Amino acid sequence: MKVAVIKYNSGNVQSVLYALERLGAEALLTDDPELISKADRVIFPGQGEASTAMDYLKSKNLDKLIPELKQPFFGVCLGLQLLCAYSEENDTECLGIFPIQVKKFIPEDYREFKVPHVGWNNLQELNSPLLKGLDDSAYVYYVHSYYAELSEFTIARTHYISDFSALLHRNNFFAVQAHPEKSGPTGQKILNNFLSL
Repeated sequence: MKVAVIKYNSGNVQSVLYALERLGAEALLTDDPELISKADRVIFPGQGEASTAMDYLKSKNLDKLIPELKQPFFGVCLGLQLLCAYSEENDTECLGIFPIQVKKFIPEDYREFKVPHVGWNNLQELNSPLLKGLDDSAYVYYVHSYYAELSEFTIARTHYISDFSALLHRNNFFAVQAHPEKSGPTGQKILNNFLSL
């Protein structure tokens, strides 16, 4: 199985490639539209800033390609946020696959919470083949200051300050706010489920 990992000058790419290698997938880091189009699976990783990432996607015409892809597609962290319609991070118009907004955590009234949200939290209300074999005891690792609001596309949620979309699904597009490549056996299970879709 050939997996294209989209290159767009985001961080955290190497750990995604290592995680896929451990699962036996043939992964290629690329921003070449033809290679992405021909891949069996596409992963959209990320740590970084929304507007800079969108500028890079536009410079490679990937903003037009990504919504047209038909194979299973998986956004991770910033990759999830860029699949939404809009991010409050630098007032950024995103790809619009999920017609929802990405908002900034506001901790002023919740002094016990810190932003960014860093650490382990459990997944709640799991509802997807992507989460097969997992339950509410499944914990994943987060590093983020922005979150996708709850919507009809939410297939799992997490609570930090308020409830937010831990995972999203629409048609062939799946996305996770946490970092499965850093989430131990649970993250490996999520990635393996994606490769097995």
